[in-house]
Amino acid sequence: MKIRELVIASHNQGKIDEIRTMLAPYGVTVVSARDLNLPDVEETGATFKENAELKAVQLSDLSGKPCLADDSGLCVDALGGRPGVYSARYAERIEEGKVVRDFDKAIGTLVDELKQSGSADWSAHFSCVLAFKVPEQNCRFFEGRVDGKIVSERSGNQGFGFDPVFVPNGFDKTFANFSKDEKAAVSHRGRAFEQFIKEVFDAD
Repeated sequence: MKIRELVIASHNQGKIDEIRTMLAPYGVTVVSARDLNLPDVEETGATFKENAELKAVQLSDLSGKPCLADDSGLCVDALGGRPGVYSARYAERIEEGKVVRDFDKAIGTLVDELKQSGSADWSAHFSCVLAFKVPEQNCRFFEGRVDGKIVSERSGNQGFGFDPVFVPNGFDKTFANFSKDEKAAVSHRGRAFEQFIKEVFDAD
């Protein structure tokens, strides 16, 4: 099946832009849930895979189009794997009665928790699960992971989320200092996308 248009089950512009960049060579029209006025699906799953599937299935059903959903997060060893599936919720705050996501707040919370843990080991990893749903077909899943560590001082203004304090193994700079292409080559999402593209696009 030739995919010409793909709905991205996200309202996160940084994530949408990253995915659009990865799919640019394949001539796919990428539209977001926001573009189509589709809802931001509540993530009630206990795992990244469950949350990705919830979003992909619901928005594919609503749009009638192939849909790609991503659930990803940061897992920190000294915090027992937190924030994990609750990574985005670390950033939530109420502003004028509405929930908004503030990753400056989330980073501050994360670093404070690590300092309070008393652990000298700030090892962490990002995990990503992509769920790909085509109407009337079963969901397909693709997973990626990148290991690294958290640093206490923020650095860089690229990327989004926890990128300013995450240094991947083998590098001496945070993800927020990577270009989009550099990050895509080594990130958890990039590794999941490598599998997705190979099975969905290269197979054509």
